[in-house]
Amino acid sequence: MRPTEILKEEHRAIKLMLKISENVCQRLEQGKAVPTEHLAEIVSFIRGFADKCHHAKEEDLLFPAMEKAGVPRQEGPIGVMLSEHKQGRNYVRNMTEAAEKYSPGNERAASQFVENARNYIALLTQHIDKEDNILYEIADRRLSEEDQKDLGSGFERVEQEEMGPGKHEEYDHILDRLKKVYLP
Repeated sequence: MRPTEILKEEHRAIKLMLKISENVCQRLEQGKAVPTEHLAEIVSFIRGFADKCHHAKEEDLLFPAMEKAGVPRQEGPIGVMLSEHKQGRNYVRNMTEAAEKYSPGNERAASQFVENARNYIALLTQHIDKEDNILYEIADRRLSEEDQKDLGSGFERVEQEEMGPGKHEEYDHILDRLKKVYLP
């Protein structure tokens, strides 16, 4: 499997968490209680899987390989993606803060979580679309087979060394558990 296909597969998991997050936002807006551990798991998934695993593969491996192959960082698609990653981290930081303050009936924390989650959902939805349909196609055209192999090895290294054995599966379990609750 090409490295870009691995990233697209990870996008499918992230998009599923975005749908779950949207349903959580709807519940919070309706004044319904959401278990605090669910908010913590959403944030944990986004920080651990989407950022530490997925974005690390892009920022530390794919983007430098693309730059080396002649794709400009500044004023180009890589610069846009990096800027959006940074913007997303700000939303997630605010979501984390709200999740830590949240308890049923705490409308202010619920509202803060919803606002930042919705901003994150909107950002990531269009961000993923650009990566899947533009950036990764550029990567596939520009990167040699050797570059692709090196990326695949690098991705595996991120999974084992940065994430740790079994961590990917742990995030899959969080996703499956929340999916049963919020996407029946």
